[in-house]
Amino acid sequence: MNMEVFILGTGGMMPLPGRSLTSVLLRREGELLLFDCGEGTQINLRRLNLRWKKISAIFISHTHADHVTGIPGILMLSSQVERDDPLTIFGPPRIREYVEASRRILDMYINYDIVVRELYGEEVLWQGDGYRVRSFPLAHSKPCLAFSLEEDERPGIFLPERAQELGVPRGPLWSVLQSGSPVQSAAGAVVRPEQVMGPRRHGRKFSFITDTSFVPGAAEFVRGSDLLICEGMFAEELAADAQDKKHLTARQAAEIARRGEVKRLGLIHYSPRYTERELKSLASEAREIFPETFLTRDLQAIELQYVD
Repeated sequence: MNMEVFILGTGGMMPLPGRSLTSVLLRREGELLLFDCGEGTQINLRRLNLRWKKISAIFISHTHADHVTGIPGILMLSSQVERDDPLTIFGPPRIREYVEASRRILDMYINYDIVVRELYGEEVLWQGDGYRVRSFPLAHSKPCLAFSLEEDERPGIFLPERAQELGVPRGPLWSVLQSGSPVQSAAGAVVRPEQVMGPRRHGRKFSFITDTSFVPGAAEFVRGSDLLICEGMFAEELAADAQDKKHLTARQAAEIARRGEVKRLGLIHYSPRYTERELKSLASEAREIFPETFLTRDLQAIELQYVD
């Protein structure tokens, strides 16, 4: 089952040439989930030729302009096609007010259902086919949330030698066992799936954190993520500014990744003060703490593979 992450925008505060405002799209077996929706998100969706009408949910971290001003465009874009399924928007308090005011003031033509749900803390907020999305409260200048998508555990690896030892010959009965149902051996004994399967295997996990002071509990929330996309807005020399504005430095993002034992960290939500060349210093500082760090770039695609 394919899972890919597309970086639609990496900038914070204001868009720059080649650096749109923060937005990340996750595609899992054709289903699309959008995390934050900065100004112009729809442009990079079109540039990547993604099937934007398949977006089933939008997860908004907080209601600062650089994370929500792309929502009206997405709502209007989605009205250009026939859509049977509703679009669900999750976010902190006042996200409903923003969506409803945008629809009313802009007199939008909307030909599908929009469901808005406001969140207040840590919870499982979305259940999909074989996965769930959770929220976690952060510490910013207004209510802000982190999100994670975690797949269910997968069955263990089928052990054909063990099946044959128990009297189940190669053939259709092997598929029955792998699907989780018991079968009868040639000798008439009941053979259960757990007798011929290895230990259950982890699914994949994706986490998204932006706009927050350092919150120790964030590491536990992202624990074991195959990919953590996390803001690293400032270099360490501006740590005092980061604290005052309730943002993370690149080193703090790396510390969350290290404590949470994630596999890869992608920095995002860069301050506009940094040129493309200067961004390398953010990556270097983070790699001192967590070597598996990289800079995300607009229009970048990242595949999340199973580890076993």
